[in-house]
Amino acid sequence: MTTEQTSPRPTPEAWLTIAHNLPEHARNAIHTDAGARAAGFPRALVAGVTTYAYLTHPVAAAWGLDWLAHGGGEVRFRRPVFDGDTLRCVPDTEPGGDATRVLAMTDEPEQPRATLRAVRVGGDAPPMRDGEPLVDTHVRLGGEWGADYGVRAGDPFDLYTEHGVVHPAVWPALANHTVHAQLARGSWIHTRSIVRHHAVAAQGGVALVRAVVVQRFQSHGERAVLDVRIEVDGTLVATLEHEAIVALP
Repeated sequence: MTTEQTSPRPTPEAWLTIAHNLPEHARNAIHTDAGARAAGFPRALVAGVTTYAYLTHPVAAAWGLDWLAHGGGEVRFRRPVFDGDTLRCVPDTEPGGDATRVLAMTDEPEQPRATLRAVRVGGDAPPMRDGEPLVDTHVRLGGEWGADYGVRAGDPFDLYTEHGVVHPAVWPALANHTVHAQLARGSWIHTRSIVRHHAVAAQGGVALVRAVVVQRFQSHGERAVLDVRIEVDGTLVATLEHEAIVALP
């Protein structure tokens, strides 16, 4: 009688980078030095989706395209990551290996700055809840919405460009695009997202973004919670619950 040998599941490993903003994020003044200072911060805040892109590096490096097709996670932005910060993405794998928590750590006194609890299987797409429907948008997945989001943000990990598939940070970035165009009044801040992946998307496809505002409330400004559904060329690729402060106090 023989015992079948199975290889251990890859474990996400810590990773370090220098955080910085991408040119397109200057559309939101909070990601410029002048706009950040006007809102009471010392310098430009790095876009939450860029911090999310950094946090996904250890996960995607360990779990590969399977995570992009079927995984997901919840990201929470607790405190700002500033342009030029040294950012350490430190994973802590949960027992069983099907989930891992990644902490975004800088040299500021209060840590972590953001957290991602990533799961290997994100689950089925939840139905969109009732609320305030927003205008559908169509976006071609290239340039700032393409495979090289991470590379442009300072992450040389080439999984996405090698396979010609869209970087996972594009899904919350598209949700942010809807917030910026249809809800935000002045500078605004992305606070958290629950992201579920349902399929990979090839660069060059056309994304249909549907969103509904399901909640509004006051907490350090006016907040909005959205259900977001993203299809690419007729295939559902991602669903999100997405929260942002759409009007700062």
